[in-house]
Amino acid sequence: MLLPILQIHSEDIPPYAVVCGDPFRAEKIAGKLTGARELAFSREYRTFVGEYEGVSLAVVSHGVGCPGAAVCFEELIRAGVTTLIRVGTAGSYTADVPAGSLVVSTAAIRTDGLTRQLVPDGFPAVADHEVTHALYSAATAMQGVVRKGMTVTVDAFFNGVEEIPHKKFKQAGALGAEMEIAALFVISSLRGARAGAIVAIDGFADQDLAAEYDPHTNVVSDAVEREIEAALKAMVTLAQQDTGTETNDIHS
Repeated sequence: MLLPILQIHSEDIPPYAVVCGDPFRAEKIAGKLTGARELAFSREYRTFVGEYEGVSLAVVSHGVGCPGAAVCFEELIRAGVTTLIRVGTAGSYTADVPAGSLVVSTAAIRTDGLTRQLVPDGFPAVADHEVTHALYSAATAMQGVVRKGMTVTVDAFFNGVEEIPHKKFKQAGALGAEMEIAALFVISSLRGARAGAIVAIDGFADQDLAAEYDPHTNVVSDAVEREIEAALKAMVTLAQQDTGTETNDIHS
């Protein structure tokens, strides 16, 4: 079956998929796979398949924001994907989670418009606990600051007449803000897939802490490398658990 938006055939897609916003980050992740090949590059959606430590997986970009990303998630799940991990970036709310840190999202505060058209306001956007555990275990096995907790999914990147209420989200205990995780968690819950997310902190969303925004520093690049490795290692762990071949070593 040809997926009309991603422009890929469902039979070419394995059950494990790493998703990211940037098409060129998808290419970067695919470069770590064995036998990687590009299936399609349609709009913001770029799809690769390959193997990592013997596990067949897809790497797919979904662009910026929930509506476009939701199309990607929906089509991947229709193609037979059962496990999705988002690799992305986010702005921090706290000084102890500076640029270069990693955050594993356990749940997303839904302030986006997309999920409000899918589920009632009280419906939670939560990560799968197995995926979260695998991600956090892989991330904490590496150097650097790693936190686990709530993130906020917002639609607006710049303030307008209405100010984005980052201070309220910070007071509520959120660790940072990004733009797609709520869609991933809600759609996965609705469609019977499991999902998790890890983000590299590329600056501060809290204006009291924010300096000039620069997501292209070496410290951010290093964090992106670590989160990619954590996501790939987590997929291996999850695939081994699914097949009953898991070991005690997260890096095996």
